[in-house]
Amino acid sequence: MISFNSKKQLIAFLAEDIGKGDITSVLLPRKKITAKIISREKAIVAGVNHAREIFKLKGCRVTILKKDGSRVNPNDAILKITGDAGKILTCERTALNLLTRMSGIATQTSELVKKISNKTKLYATRKTAPGLRYFDKEAVEIGGGVRHRLRLDEMVMIKDNHIAVSDSLLSLIKSAKKKHKKFEVEVENTADAVLAAREGATIIMLDNFSPEQIKKTIQVLKEEKLRDKVLLEASGGINAKNIAKYGKTGVDIISVGSITNSVKGIDMSLEV
Repeated sequence: MISFNSKKQLIAFLAEDIGKGDITSVLLPRKKITAKIISREKAIVAGVNHAREIFKLKGCRVTILKKDGSRVNPNDAILKITGDAGKILTCERTALNLLTRMSGIATQTSELVKKISNKTKLYATRKTAPGLRYFDKEAVEIGGGVRHRLRLDEMVMIKDNHIAVSDSLLSLIKSAKKKHKKFEVEVENTADAVLAAREGATIIMLDNFSPEQIKKTIQVLKEEKLRDKVLLEASGGINAKNIAKYGKTGVDIISVGSITNSVKGIDMSLEV
């Protein structure tokens, strides 16, 4: 199901690529063709509904051969498109750009999720390309992660620069509690984690903590009988090489910015 807002963005993406008109495709004879989008490597597919919508905007008929979340191998067909040759080729690059990016995010997310236990959730961050956040975060979810907050208006998150501008962490927490039932606090040491938990933070982000520092903080929170009152999030410098260690610390959430800001797109092509 394509939402109204995402459809508006797809229209804008296509318009950005076309400009005043596809001056190459108009040279082609008016001819009905069938084309397929093929994966060139193993991947988890994401974005097929959006790719279909892009072709539909130009009157093409599209059959989805591999649904979002499907695993594909090299030479597997993902979409079949039928329509005017020029219109299909006009849509080709926009559809492929989105499909390969989203599939890359979903595939990378899935690989990281495999390295941690079911009790620990992998969260996306707001480190996304402008204009692509909705699609990037949808791809994370397809890959087995969690979108987290999409925009700044969804939840209070008190971070280091907010604290630097304010009087203190405590004063910011007290201000947040007056207006919001749920809020997240980023901390850089165990003492601030204890303070945030004691003051009723919903989520505490342990920023740039080593796995050993996280274990120590969890132990202190247990001794203070605060551990069960908060969700703990590990963040900062976490990647495929070390995520398993963070997953064994006992945190509830691991957030990884690289799954959306360092995307390796999946190799796919459209073949007539």
